[in-house]
Amino acid sequence: MFDSSHQREKVRVNLSWHSLLGVGSTRRGIACSICFLLASVLITADVSAQFVVSPATPIAAGFVDNEDELEGLTPEERVNVTVYENCHRSVVHIETRGDTDSMFNRILTSEGSGSGSIWDQAGHILTNYHVIKGATQLVITLHDGKQFDATIVGYDVSNDIAILQIEPDGHELWPVQPGRSEKLKVGQRVFALGSPLGLEQTMTVGVVSSVNRTLPSLSKRTMKSIIQIDAALNRGNSGGPLMNSRGELIGMNTAIASRIGENSGIGFAIPAATILRIAPQLIQFGKVRRPSIGIESIAETENGLLLVTLEPGGPAEKAGLQGIRVVRRRTVLGELIRRDYSTADILTEIDGQPIRSADDLLSSVESRKAGDSILVTFSRKDEKIQVPIRLVEEPPMPTR
Repeated sequence: MFDSSHQREKVRVNLSWHSLLGVGSTRRGIACSICFLLASVLITADVSAQFVVSPATPIAAGFVDNEDELEGLTPEERVNVTVYENCHRSVVHIETRGDTDSMFNRILTSEGSGSGSIWDQAGHILTNYHVIKGATQLVITLHDGKQFDATIVGYDVSNDIAILQIEPDGHELWPVQPGRSEKLKVGQRVFALGSPLGLEQTMTVGVVSSVNRTLPSLSKRTMKSIIQIDAALNRGNSGGPLMNSRGELIGMNTAIASRIGENSGIGFAIPAATILRIAPQLIQFGKVRRPSIGIESIAETENGLLLVTLEPGGPAEKAGLQGIRVVRRRTVLGELIRRDYSTADILTEIDGQPIRSADDLLSSVESRKAGDSILVTFSRKDEKIQVPIRLVEEPPMPTR
């Protein structure tokens, strides 16, 4: 992980991005709420559930237990009903409780709520990280009202994904069926399930409004390939599933863009492709085993990425790359520290692909795995140099 403190953000809209974490019960304290300030855009990490349904391949009406219930309905209504009947049992309601310190040295109890999906028969639950951030107690409510305490298995702050686990004790579970999000088309129908405003087992319908959007995460990295939908999302929808017309999970509801903090018809979901890449690692290792190139901080320039600091003994340093030189000189007034940027290399390409931003570097490195070798091109005093670098596993990030 590295920091791009010199990076400038371009802000084109002045909207508030609101997380859809529900206030739940606030009898004893404040509601869980998360927000950042990125340039002039206010961002809150809670998001609602979103799901895409392909009108070209709707769920067969025969999937409903009693087809008599579909008589008299339009084809569109039959698809809506069938998706709900076959998917709502996979959706859970999540209640959270945590303790926070106030400015008056008092401990306040915060309570909130969100949504999630049953991932497998082992009792793993998929949700957003921001739903469970800071929680000391988690209660999962299934579709039939049965409640279970849950534990946190692992989470990935950078992609706002968390995996919880319950002990079902023989209780029947209905896991979601993952689908493909890579080929979504604007205009496909979507179904968002969850617990908006604490109202469990709710479904809203919309379409895919756009694809390949980006959102900032709580780690200040950029989440990519985000799905934009117009299905109504509100507080409490965060972590809920986004389904297609086959009843497959194509995303997880995460945020809305709104000036008032409520549904505005602009919602966002993490794509299934990202979930399928991250969730198995969280279940197996409790974290994401990201590769690292050993670059700690950079500055974006017109010519590429100027290497400010490198991880001591890391892959980049071992390969011979150089960051800035720190010159220390003692004076009568104390130690004088000067940074010499003229010694810093400028990274321009990885495996022949141009690298112009912090996101370019992250995307290139994280598309690979620890142990892979990459060919890095950089310039040093007008000389173009290429060196191979073997990636290593990224050190653990600070916990919540």
